[in-house]
Amino acid sequence: MNLKRRIISCIILFIFLAIMCLIGYFTQESVPTMGKAVSNVDSKKIALTFDDGPHPYYTEQLLKGLKERNVKVTFFITGQNVEAYPEIVREIYEDGHLIGNHTYYHTQLTSQNEDAFKQELIKTNEIIKKVTGEDTIYVRPPYGSWNKEFEKELNMFPVLWTIDPLDWCSSNVSCIVRNVCSKAGENDIILMHDQYKTTVTAALEVVDELTKEGYEFVTVDELMFD
Repeated sequence: MNLKRRIISCIILFIFLAIMCLIGYFTQESVPTMGKAVSNVDSKKIALTFDDGPHPYYTEQLLKGLKERNVKVTFFITGQNVEAYPEIVREIYEDGHLIGNHTYYHTQLTSQNEDAFKQELIKTNEIIKKVTGEDTIYVRPPYGSWNKEFEKELNMFPVLWTIDPLDWCSSNVSCIVRNVCSKAGENDIILMHDQYKTTVTAALEVVDELTKEGYEFVTVDELMFD
């Protein structure tokens, strides 16, 4: 009799455990895992870019504000400023921002200086690589002047812009922010300059405002090749 009871008890226990396992399985499938990243399919990508730097003070302030907001941007830097402030360039790189070439002397391409312009790009690429250890393939040609032949010769991609708030000639932060945010749209590329206090203040306000509107700030390569 005792043996019969033990067998029945084992059968009941087995059935109970099987039921508990099934309940646990279906519960796990139906309940989201806590802490799992969920991508925001509704986010709109936009790129913030800065020309002419780095600046020995204002770029540092900009980097601090971007780090606090966990935002990545693109810096198009001149060769002469890389040589003058290599530690800031290294900080830009280590913070995960994208670095592009803006010639050595901020030279505008003309029909008379094509070879000199090309040599400035090559020289600046070499200087940037000494600091970051990586090749530079993106170029912001000053004033937008470009020769498509350089793309094959130098394996470089030009990056222009879609929004220019003319921050370099304005000391009105609110005006700069309004000029950007009123025109902002998905996949836009914003042109700014990290050489001015007002620009840094305005740029961080732009980040805050557009983030509230559902924009995701990315580097230009993510817009060009995604």
